Amino acid sequence: MDKFVIDGGRKLFGEVRLQSAKNSVLPLLAASILTDRRVTICEAPAITDVSCMAQILRELGAEVTFQGNNVTIDSANACSHKISSALTKELRSSVFMLGSLLTRFHRAVIAYPGGCDIGLRPIDIHLNALKRLGVNITERDGYIYCECDRLRGAEIPIDFPSVGATENILLAAVKAEGTTTLQGAAKEPEIVDLQNFLNQMGAKVRGAGTDTIEVEGVKTLGGVEYFPIKDRIEAGTYLIACAICGGEVEVNGVKPENIGLLLHKLRENGCKIHTKNDKIKIASYGRLKCNRRIETMPFPGFPTDLQAQITALNTVCEGGALIVENLFETRFKYVPELQKMGADIEVRGRNAFVRGVNKLHGATVLAGDLRGGAALVIAALAADGVTEVLDLSYLDRGYSDLQGKLRSLGSEIKRVRI
Repeated sequence: MDKFVIDGGRKLFGEVRLQSAKNSVLPLLAASILTDRRVTICEAPAITDVSCMAQILRELGAEVTFQGNNVTIDSANACSHKISSALTKELRSSVFMLGSLLTRFHRAVIAYPGGCDIGLRPIDIHLNALKRLGVNITERDGYIYCECDRLRGAEIPIDFPSVGATENILLAAVKAEGTTTLQGAAKEPEIVDLQNFLNQMGAKVRGAGTDTIEVEGVKTLGGVEYFPIKDRIEAGTYLIACAICGGEVEVNGVKPENIGLLLHKLRENGCKIHTKNDKIKIASYGRLKCNRRIETMPFPGFPTDLQAQITALNTVCEGGALIVENLFETRFKYVPELQKMGADIEVRGRNAFVRGVNKLHGATVLAGDLRGGAALVIAALAADGVTEVLDLSYLDRGYSDLQGKLRSLGSEIKRVRI
């Protein structure tokens, strides 16, 4: 097990080159099984979630090769439709394979997916949608068994704009007979990226980025070489890090509108934000003010994946903040670790009440999930003294070379084997 050792209190200056979006690359990898032609995803991030998805594809019989930051998938010889529990328990995004496997083989067996422990995250929306496309589903012994004679286009309304369910429906509908219309779809930029990827393979998908997506089934899909969008959550993490530490940082590669509400909240804190094309520059000097209220919502609302990070920022701002988590019921599990550093936070159910303190202090803390771990690193960068962040396995799932990028901005952070 590794840990970060962070000597805090230094301002950050410089530029960050963003990785490709974790939440885009994973469904693109799942989509690669839809064709027997080669698919290359360029500039894939060097994170363990990508490695795990690659192993799932290999287990299905696909050939997966990495050349630098590019990953090529040749699934011509893929023959298996079952994903073992050993792999699915490591990766929530393994659930995307349901739609892809049903399209390729008309059957799929998958264990219930795992990932970060931030709540129940039921997949009923996925399964109910697949049933509308003609899939028979049974559940027993911790596995989901799906099969169909053929997939048929359908009208699919969903109650909640689930990103994963929206992407799974697209993967299942792309070669279904007829037309599928999805009402109530998620609007995240990663959905648009998946649409663009599929259409470059020869699919006919339109409407991504709105709440209505239409998929006209095609008979075959070809290969593609594709550059995914950059990671807006990574961008937000570095912007918040600069906000809490002070200094000036520019992140390159993300559209400002993809993190528009975060930029609004950082301006509310007192940061200066300048945007031009896909460049965002933040300047932070002096003590900032708390955000009075932040409430996580589906896109274009405030992203749940940045909730922990902006909570860490508010711990040292002037005044008080109310953080409301609407999407995941246990996403405040990181709060006791921030409290070890001197944060004044009270959690009641899905609400966290933050009262800003003058300074945090170094402590030994444990990263219990991906974004909570990022919040602890952000807090440590601004704290007085040395902080040790234990168990980097979750951070490795979503951030490529986190310590290297932070060091390039002037922080004192090193990774140490325990």
